[in-house]
Amino acid sequence: MKGKIIRINRTLFELETGILMFGALCQLLVFLVEDRTGYSLGLWLGILIAAVSAFHMWWSLDKALDLGENQAVKTMSMHNILRYMFITVALILIAISGRMNPLSAFLGIMGLKASAYMHFITKKISTSIYGEEILPPLIEEPALQQDK
Repeated sequence: MKGKIIRINRTLFELETGILMFGALCQLLVFLVEDRTGYSLGLWLGILIAAVSAFHMWWSLDKALDLGENQAVKTMSMHNILRYMFITVALILIAISGRMNPLSAFLGIMGLKASAYMHFITKKISTSIYGEEILPPLIEEPALQQDK
């Protein structure tokens, strides 16, 4: 299992871990509401949408890095619009269905943002699995000499 996790991009792993942690934390709050089933279903569908969105962001960014600057900007813009449309359609379908709470689904989708803010926690989990991150040395530019 650890080998499979290590093959996953480290930043994506940290983001997905944070999304799941946020979902588990929010699930504890579901026990305070009357319609536990609707809120739980909405929350976990939102968490799933957030996880798929995180993967899509990583995938589209990875593909765009191989393109030229203008084409990369166009490609990333197109993928951002597609992702937002997917989230919007999903929320509309959740609201129409009446079986799940659309606000708890939105809360689950916001797990993507919460995960980014929980980076300092997920980084510790990532370090325990991947080990310390070894970064290449910084490229130093030679100091400009001023004429006297």
